[in-house]
Amino acid sequence: MSMRTLEGQVALVTGAGRGIGREIALGLAEEGMHLGVLGRHRDTLTGTLRACVRHGVRCVALAADVANPNAVREAVRSVERDLGPIDLLINNAGQVDRAEVPLWEADPLQWWSVVETNLRGPFNLMRWVLPGMVDRERGRVVNLNSGFALRPEWRYSAYATSKAALLRLSDNVAGPLRPRGVTVLDISPGAVATDMTAGMPMFADMVHWGSIPYLVSTVKDAARGRLDLLHGRFLHLGHDNIGELLEQAGAISEHDARTLRLRPYGGGDALGSYA
Repeated sequence: MSMRTLEGQVALVTGAGRGIGREIALGLAEEGMHLGVLGRHRDTLTGTLRACVRHGVRCVALAADVANPNAVREAVRSVERDLGPIDLLINNAGQVDRAEVPLWEADPLQWWSVVETNLRGPFNLMRWVLPGMVDRERGRVVNLNSGFALRPEWRYSAYATSKAALLRLSDNVAGPLRPRGVTVLDISPGAVATDMTAGMPMFADMVHWGSIPYLVSTVKDAARGRLDLLHGRFLHLGHDNIGELLEQAGAISEHDARTLRLRPYGGGDALGSYA
């Protein structure tokens, strides 16, 4: 039996009842991590919990809406009380626009619900998890992002807007976290087959999906600290060679690359003084 390299550490995974979140939780349990699994529906969370504990780890299931700050605070306290300090936070819970329509035809309440889940959710989790990590001078945060953060996508304006904002949120916390021993990464899995993508018409004819096992493997590497050199950066597993990015980590940092920036049109553009 191979040695479990993350034995005894604690992870909190949101959106863990199904899809990507469930697979990440199971992958971390295989490595010996104790798990806090958080989601809206206790029945699906219970299934994830039962699958995780088969690997001999401790696990707690927490039914909460990530957009609710009080519910998140209590969930974090429960994990820390029952399992110990959180070493790894996975912000995976997410929503997507229900219809492929331009903004002026969107359901206003559902549009804002997407933004709240995808942006306020990670904020709430980081707000209550990061103080402990900073105090201990160790910890890692992985925000599940998307290629939609990098380009306009009128069919899913709430999702694209929220993911771009999440990328900026990570950018804003990366600087003060750097000297405190805490790493934050934004990882896009690419287009992978989940219940969410199955309901998106733009993917109706998709044949070649991204690899969820590759995503899980990358998250494990992040948990082990193998991606720390890419602190504060965006990784797109649908296109990136992570080994090459690690080799270029110095240049990426020097050029402030793999972050959300506006590009000046040329040397005379005043934007260059601020970008």
